[in-house]
Amino acid sequence: MTARRTLLAGWLLALAVAALFARLGAWQLDRMRQKQAWLDAAQAALQARAPHPLALAAEPARAHGYDWAEGLGRFTAAPAVLLDNQEHAGRIGVRAYRVFQPEHGAPLLVELGWLPVPGDRRMPSVPVPAQREVAGLLAPPPSAGLARPVAQAQPDGSLLLVSFDLPLLRRTLDLPTLAPRVLKLDPALPPAYPRTLDILPNTLPPARHLGYAVQWFALAATVLVIALVLTLRKPKRPSP
Repeated sequence: MTARRTLLAGWLLALAVAALFARLGAWQLDRMRQKQAWLDAAQAALQARAPHPLALAAEPARAHGYDWAEGLGRFTAAPAVLLDNQEHAGRIGVRAYRVFQPEHGAPLLVELGWLPVPGDRRMPSVPVPAQREVAGLLAPPPSAGLARPVAQAQPDGSLLLVSFDLPLLRRTLDLPTLAPRVLKLDPALPPAYPRTLDILPNTLPPARHLGYAVQWFALAATVLVIALVLTLRKPKRPSP
């Protein structure tokens, strides 16, 4: 009876661990499908390049969509927003944003590009662009991740973020109507900061999630195989 209980307890533990690994694998597969859908939607918008008005950035129904948008307006004197820990060409820096007020519609953040940060962690200056016309890809802002959202004011008035948090920015910038999407500025337009229209910078691509899913499923299968081998293994007979 004791041996049966031990065997049952061992199998329950093995099944629980295998189920956990399988669930983690399924989560990775879900993330892969989600990110691939984002990439497909962004690619479709970039291929069509059908110009939409900038006011579309504030449409709640399109808050998670991708659209090419163009329009006139002006960059405001609101503080620059700097997203920390952003990698470009193997270097760490910040991604810079400025508030743009279109002629029609709510203000929105425009991603100007990447800037390096020196060893003394002195944040770069981001002057207000003088251009009146902008064009680019409307996209959801970068994922907030697990970091606690904090906006650290810098000596020049800019705001340094560890994670992108739109409600925090609306309060800090005193812009309650700030659009839920940002405009990733066309790399062909000024200012000449390094930038791309990549919607998944500094994050895992779909292929990496698939690789992790395979690993988790393999671990789940390994746990079950080990449990089966231990169950079928004949106990050693005591020596006479």
